[in-house]
Amino acid sequence: MKADKAINIEDLRRMAKRRLPRLCFDFIEGGLEDELGVARNERAFDRHQLVPRYLVDVSHCDQRASLFGRFYAQPFGIAPTGLAGLFRRGGDLMLAEAARAADIPFIMSGASTASIEDAARLAPEHTWYQLYGARDMKISEDLVRRARDAGLSTLVHTVDVPVNSKRERNIRNGFVRPYKISLSMVIDGLLHPAWLIEYLSHGGMPTFDNWVAYAPPGANPEQVADLLGEQTPSTQTWRELEAYRRLWPRTLVVKGILHPDDARRAADLGIDGIMVSNHGGRQLDRAPAPLEMLPAIKAAVGDRVTLMLDSGIRRGSDIVIARCLGAHFVFVGRATLYGAVVGGLAGATRAIDILRDEVQRVLMQMGCASINQLGPQWLMSAIDPAAIPPHQDHQFAAD
Repeated sequence: MKADKAINIEDLRRMAKRRLPRLCFDFIEGGLEDELGVARNERAFDRHQLVPRYLVDVSHCDQRASLFGRFYAQPFGIAPTGLAGLFRRGGDLMLAEAARAADIPFIMSGASTASIEDAARLAPEHTWYQLYGARDMKISEDLVRRARDAGLSTLVHTVDVPVNSKRERNIRNGFVRPYKISLSMVIDGLLHPAWLIEYLSHGGMPTFDNWVAYAPPGANPEQVADLLGEQTPSTQTWRELEAYRRLWPRTLVVKGILHPDDARRAADLGIDGIMVSNHGGRQLDRAPAPLEMLPAIKAAVGDRVTLMLDSGIRRGSDIVIARCLGAHFVFVGRATLYGAVVGGLAGATRAIDILRDEVQRVLMQMGCASINQLGPQWLMSAIDPAAIPPHQDHQFAAD
């Protein structure tokens, strides 16, 4: 399986499925309960049509997008994806390196198997950190301090995980703590030799490196994972968000907001950015798709905060639609993780290249010379039906 053979993100998804044991692939792919949210996220984009404008010079289309005072080469970045190092050893840093090379932001997961410091050394101008607030506030404060001292520009506080959701694929596969190796797991691993060889050659289960400092001295990967499971998820309130605003001197983003009233309150607290997200359909199965809530949140906060979106992005056209509906920037999670699983750094790069190329083609086909020109006027829903003349049968006179 070579990532460069992939034509689209779905190709990378199928390749990743072939490489990984079922319990690993299901962890990436699955939602919770009936997985209605995962399907809703993707369907939300299907409800919108882009209306092209022709006779426009699109010999050069500019995808550069401004975000928090700097330009990135593309209008999308890499969302946090936990446990990447289990699926491809070193996966977190491969994603960081791919983001640096593409000049896009990478959000390190709070459940990363690499450290804040390692990512900051590798991609100092492109790495952000996702904070899962711990039950022990001192741990959260120290994680914030480490991100600050490492020179990271942006802290992303994820607020939509007050409790572990009922992810039924994981339960059926036995991928829940405490882990117990079953015969079916062993057989599944043997049926995926490339992944198994890599897993065993690196000593088995990777360590949640950011959490080692808070575990007992000499703790093994399982013990560090136990600590992470004891400390998260935790109930996060506006009080904690206010504390992080005081602690963090740079750009602060809140990830997981879906209600316009919450967006207003976050703006009132001086939050710099909101990532409209339902955690990729992995936390509340009956939650709306972020794309569905984006216009209402945009109307609620206006330009007071920078709006971003994740969940459900599979095509370059999805990125364009999100921009039209008010997102300043878009983040993809599963798409780039598929690439890393399949081909490591080259695979993550391939996923980015696929989306970049698709965005470029869509902009050119639309007659839009710059990503910054996008707005609701490019969507069919914005066209006044009264402006479209009724159909008439035309009679043409003979010459």
